[in-house]
Amino acid sequence: MSKVEKEYLWDIHLEDHTSPYEGKQATNKDMIFMGGREVISLNGDWKYAVDQYESCIRQKWFKEGYYDDKGFSLPVDFSFEQWPTMKLPVCWNVVSPEYRLYEGTFVYFKEFVLNRTDNDLFLRIGGANYVTRVFLNGEYIGMHRGGSTPFFFNITDIVRFKGDEKSSNRLLIAVDDTRKPTQVPMDNTDWFNYGGIYRDIEIVEVPRIHIKDFRIGLVRDGSFDKISVNARLSYPAEGKFVLKIADLGLEKELDINEGSAEAVIIRDEMKNDIELWSTENPRLYDCELTYIDTAGRELDTVRDRVGFREIRVEGTDIILNGKSVFLRGISCHEESVVNGKALTEDERIENIRLAKELGCNFMRIAHYPHHENMAKLADEMGIMLWEEIPVYWAIRFEREETYQDAENQLLELIGRDYNRASVIVWSIGNENADTDERLKFMSRLAATAHREDKTRLVSAACLVDAQELRISDRLADHLDLIGINEYCGWYTPDFNLLPGIMKNSSPDKPVIITEFGADALTGYHGKVDEKGCEECQADVYEKQTSLLETVSFVKGMTPWILYDFRCPRRTSYIQKYYNRKGLLNEDKTYKKPAFYVLQNFYKKLMNK
Repeated sequence: MSKVEKEYLWDIHLEDHTSPYEGKQATNKDMIFMGGREVISLNGDWKYAVDQYESCIRQKWFKEGYYDDKGFSLPVDFSFEQWPTMKLPVCWNVVSPEYRLYEGTFVYFKEFVLNRTDNDLFLRIGGANYVTRVFLNGEYIGMHRGGSTPFFFNITDIVRFKGDEKSSNRLLIAVDDTRKPTQVPMDNTDWFNYGGIYRDIEIVEVPRIHIKDFRIGLVRDGSFDKISVNARLSYPAEGKFVLKIADLGLEKELDINEGSAEAVIIRDEMKNDIELWSTENPRLYDCELTYIDTAGRELDTVRDRVGFREIRVEGTDIILNGKSVFLRGISCHEESVVNGKALTEDERIENIRLAKELGCNFMRIAHYPHHENMAKLADEMGIMLWEEIPVYWAIRFEREETYQDAENQLLELIGRDYNRASVIVWSIGNENADTDERLKFMSRLAATAHREDKTRLVSAACLVDAQELRISDRLADHLDLIGINEYCGWYTPDFNLLPGIMKNSSPDKPVIITEFGADALTGYHGKVDEKGCEECQADVYEKQTSLLETVSFVKGMTPWILYDFRCPRRTSYIQKYYNRKGLLNEDKTYKKPAFYVLQNFYKKLMNK
């Protein structure tokens, strides 16, 4: 205990109480490939407390200082075992009405026992919004920024095992969802700021030398018969990888050099032809990668179910597996009335099923990375995805720390979902003004995405040039396809501006209309020019689809949005703290007339 900490109420005088907990930040470099891993789930009952003043880190609760140096008992402001219980993962906003609008810090506590192992152990949290600080057995083990991507901490040298003098592990996690202008996203968004640990918490057991990354996909050269493989170990060890894909009759050895190996596997090395993944035929292959050391010992094996497909652009066309494709899409938030962002698997399946019922072959899952199972389900069910990081509106583009936050979220997303055939677009942001600072910031992100993944398209949802009334954004030079949000007939009341915008534009790459739409309160009826009624929304969809169908460079659309979602900024009698642009109401029990307008339009496109 330091001299300062011995002073009475020393913590109340701390002006900067967070700086001691900014180090040991978990980033994309700490990620471990998870396919086929055995895990110990820490989901379930956790003790918790609302920590509005962040007393946990101010007072170092994790040290559990119950006595002073002379043995006198001390008053403390916590009692972990006596706190109430919450089942994780969950968004705290849906647990109790008193937490509905709370923003700040929650502290979670769990005690658990582990069987002894000689392997390495990592704590993995699938998603926690937004700043997470983790303490185990009286030690600060690290922190993470970003609300939607997974992060890892090596706890091998800190955990206790059954049979030790102290065998119980005491885990304390502080999660702070305070909105801040320096974060990604910033403090002003158009969705609800759900807080908490809302994805799985688990311990991953791996050998000391393990497979840290495994990336596999079709080579993008138009031949459809080559597979690229890139794998990396946790240490620069030697040996070999053995890749097996039984249904292709493939067993391939890859020599490891300083812990890494990469190869291109040609058709002659496979007994069977590759059956390409598509939305009509979502063919997946069971892949297995084993690490064998120089002594011939099999030390680690990972597995994944992978589809092989090629996505590219050619002029203003989007080409899937050699054929031009129109992306019949819909946008979707990760939210439900009951569970907030912590969707159940059935809710994710329902969202994809509803999109397919609309006639979609594509979904824009906005405006942040959704649960990893969304992409796995899309692989299985056959729908393409646009995945996005929350570089949203007026990010602090001039701030290097904000850029590093955004880039890390992008790299964590790519690292998590690289093997998902359904993911065809990495989006680096949404609705940002075309400024010099933003161009520098987002062009760096685009370069990072292209460097990390040469098999997918990179895009962003841009804005129309309101002065020139045309599609014109300097960022487009750094993108593979252009996303455009336009709300003609709604925020731009004069729909007749849209034909002029399209006529004035001559992009040299494909355009996806990433947003258009209109609010409609379920059951509210009126004339087509009456904002907020079902008839107005349906009319906007009729006009938009009729016009966009005639624009040659528009090769897809993801109207806003599949179903209504919470938003505190929307307070009118129509909105009632919801964005009402959904084609369904918030609990997805009612399809608005616009649903059928879009469905009929997509049916017409499919029959062409």
